[in-house]
Amino acid sequence: MQSGRDVRTESCGDDASERWADASMSAGSVVIGCFRDPAGGALVAGDVIVVVDVVRTTTTAVTAVAQGRRCFTAPTVAAARRRAARLERPLLAGEIDDVVPARFESSNGPAAIAARSDVERPLVLVSSSGTPLIHAAAASGTVYLGSLRNARYLGLWLAGRHARVAIVAAANRGEFCEEDRVCCALVAGELLDADYTPEDHATAALVRRWRGASPDAYLPSSGQLADLDFILAHRDDLPDVFRLDYGEVITVPAGVALPA
Repeated sequence: MQSGRDVRTESCGDDASERWADASMSAGSVVIGCFRDPAGGALVAGDVIVVVDVVRTTTTAVTAVAQGRRCFTAPTVAAARRRAARLERPLLAGEIDDVVPARFESSNGPAAIAARSDVERPLVLVSSSGTPLIHAAAASGTVYLGSLRNARYLGLWLAGRHARVAIVAAANRGEFCEEDRVCCALVAGELLDADYTPEDHATAALVRRWRGASPDAYLPSSGQLADLDFILAHRDDLPDVFRLDYGEVITVPAGVALPA
């Protein structure tokens, strides 16, 4: 184990473990990884960790907070119920392996949460891979949430504030999903534009391949049509940063604008 800021991930490409960047002459460095198994894989570390799980976690969480709803993430169903027991009129939302747990009121897709008007009720969110990753990362350092709604704003805001940024996607059934690749590349791309250096060949290649890709071609494979429509209709529309603060997702006003 390295420093307390390490999160165990597998690489985002075959040669990701080959460190090649000399960040000493740059504004900072960025690395992309995919979280598959907390018990194994290479170590990806950063001064901060950006978590990405577009369809089932991060879009839902930032959407809830943007509506004015409090949002808490939980690594397990049991942890979600414990958190809910301490809140007034909580809204439990989640799916584990595509099944909504007993006594949960909603799935964890963003469309279902956005359609609700009871924003005074705090959301407790759990998912198969995204929320476990958030909490594993939180044990190592400061966590920010990346979605297609705020990815570019997040990259712009992080630039110059942190010397080393790790962007980690939550695997879906062991796979690094295409929409998450796009989101990771968008965050990292803004950092590279600000003279950050990719820490390995795989990070550089992923940004080249996916930064300009449209998620339209990949999201339909998820089968979540309502969530697909919502995500595609809400790209780059939240100019804020979302950070985990003792289990709660909070807003940090970004104060940045996308380049013309």
